[in-house]
Amino acid sequence: THEKLCRFIARESESVVVSVGYRLAPEHRYPAAYEDCLSATQHFLQHLEHYGVDPARVTVCGDSAGGNLAAAVSQTLAGSSHLPRLRAQILIYPGLQALDFNLPSYQQNRGVPLLFRERAAFYMLQYLNGNATKLEEVLEGSHIPVDIKLKYRKWVSPD
Repeated sequence: THEKLCRFIARESESVVVSVGYRLAPEHRYPAAYEDCLSATQHFLQHLEHYGVDPARVTVCGDSAGGNLAAAVSQTLAGSSHLPRLRAQILIYPGLQALDFNLPSYQQNRGVPLLFRERAAFYMLQYLNGNATKLEEVLEGSHIPVDIKLKYRKWVSPD
């Protein structure tokens, strides 16, 4: 789905672009997609010489669910001492939090095509466990215990 865009980015930035075809939900639940992306990134970082890539100039990027995966891979590799460090991550409208689907951005964009609020929650459930029977609870926010909400309110709040 992104081949033309990846070719454009590679051509215009004169860079090497590696697009990872990862396993998709609901057939392949978490952590399948993450493991695919992490494995591909680790392999690439271990073989940079083969691809003629400067180890100091590697960036990961992703949009939507791929943004989530790019962030997770970046966090995992941040503490790695046996691989080159990533220079940056580029996250394009990433799906990064599933604690609260009632935050202002979800409310303001609840009816904006293509990814309606309900659809975002549905896909998150598909990704995690392939089961959307708890969709209403997720949309209400009752899927997260109060102590967890309090613990993370500094990072996930309307403020």
